[in-house]
Amino acid sequence: MSIIEKAVERLEQLQRATGASVPAETEEVQKASAFPDAGAAPAASPEPAPVAAAPVADAPVNVPAKEKAAPQPVRTPSADRSVEIDLERLHSVGIVTPNAPRSLIGDEFRIIKRPLLRNVQGRGAAEVKNANLIMVTSSLPGEGKSFSSINLAISMAMELDHTVLLIDADVSRPSVLNILGLPPRKGLMDVLTSNDMQLGDVLLKTNIEKLSLLPAGTPHPRATELLASDAMNGLLAELAERYSDRIIVFDSPPLLVTTESRVLATHMGQIVMVVESNKTTQAAVKQALSTIESCPVKLMLLNKSQHTSAGSYGYGYGYGYGYGYGHAPKENQ
Repeated sequence: MSIIEKAVERLEQLQRATGASVPAETEEVQKASAFPDAGAAPAASPEPAPVAAAPVADAPVNVPAKEKAAPQPVRTPSADRSVEIDLERLHSVGIVTPNAPRSLIGDEFRIIKRPLLRNVQGRGAAEVKNANLIMVTSSLPGEGKSFSSINLAISMAMELDHTVLLIDADVSRPSVLNILGLPPRKGLMDVLTSNDMQLGDVLLKTNIEKLSLLPAGTPHPRATELLASDAMNGLLAELAERYSDRIIVFDSPPLLVTTESRVLATHMGQIVMVVESNKTTQAAVKQALSTIESCPVKLMLLNKSQHTSAGSYGYGYGYGYGYGYGHAPKENQ
């Protein structure tokens, strides 16, 4: 018996012992590799084995796309959270813009922001807790607090050493996005009412360097209660601690119309109260200030004062804008 015949017989014995079939292609390969120098006449080539005869495990498996595991949810790409503000339009309505030449409104807000920045930097008369949380409010609606919030935030963002987050906290009557010429977006209310949404999911990066926005978000019938909730308290604590190197400006509701601004005020380090020139009464100012006594720093900003110079700027109803700041008025003033 030749060596080849012995090898074949051995393979047949292994086949009977294991019960496994050895494909013809595999048997032939084993013969050739075991005896590469065999000089016998070549055996007749077996019929090619059908593809189905190959072991299933050796064949590549292409799973259709619909059968693949569902991808894990991912955060919205940052590009979807970037917004483009029309700076020329803002400048035309009297709002500070970084690309505009020096202006009266820009100079006024440079003066307004300076004492606030000193407190943020720890260079004020005394250390102020949460000095980077600044709330802009007013006694009554229509005094220009949103206009002032936006100007203050942009002016601060133009500083070399500070980044700024502007939050539209006037959730009942949000106006920040509208003034900036932007469509409504999800924001503060959505974070407070959703267990899955995080703060970073709704922050908007603008084309103004160092300025980000947090919109008011989807209107909610219990907005006042949400702003006074534990969820809001936790969010404010996160803002104060997690973003301690960032100045956060809140456009807050008026103090004498709603109660949520009084709740917000208890977390603030500094408050800027806008007073409309020739309209807001001294009694209204005193009453509003009495609701925010717990805040360590309260500054006053005189708004809509008439300018006679050609360099005055107007917004909305064409009023000029001036400034003023100081402590709460005394009883005899």
